[in-house]
Amino acid sequence: METFILYLVGIIGSTATYYVNTKFHQGAVRSSALLTLLVAGFLHFFPQSVSPYLAQYIPPIFIGASFIGMVSKNQLSTYFGLALAGAIFTTILLNTSKFFTGYGGALGTSACIALLVVLSIPYFKSPRKMTVGFLQLRKTILKKQGKISKRRVDLFK
Repeated sequence: METFILYLVGIIGSTATYYVNTKFHQGAVRSSALLTLLVAGFLHFFPQSVSPYLAQYIPPIFIGASFIGMVSKNQLSTYFGLALAGAIFTTILLNTSKFFTGYGGALGTSACIALLVVLSIPYFKSPRKMTVGFLQLRKTILKKQGKISKRRVDLFK
């Protein structure tokens, strides 16, 4: 039951941060900080409301899941994808937290891995896996070249 609660915390942390970020236009960092402050503050002042195991793991899982919720809506715009990334993050953190030291590196790296897994799902579903990747790389390169050429034109006027 405690593991299920931790998975819910991971899912809620990622989706709630994204929701506050996009619907209330608070920005990614402010959304993450505000929600994390509420969760950590509640558990700091009322630690007896949950078991010691949950009191130990809820804050870092919520903080890391809120990193996932900081994603741009241009990159990931579905709540299902955010919930899946939150669940993947929780799985990674619960199974590998013994190997990380400190919060910063473990949480950020685990959140990045979980988000990259979810963002890569469309490429695995596509029958033209390599073509899609090359098209995005080409699009990125052409955008950069277009910006460079515009700067050159402006400099020589």
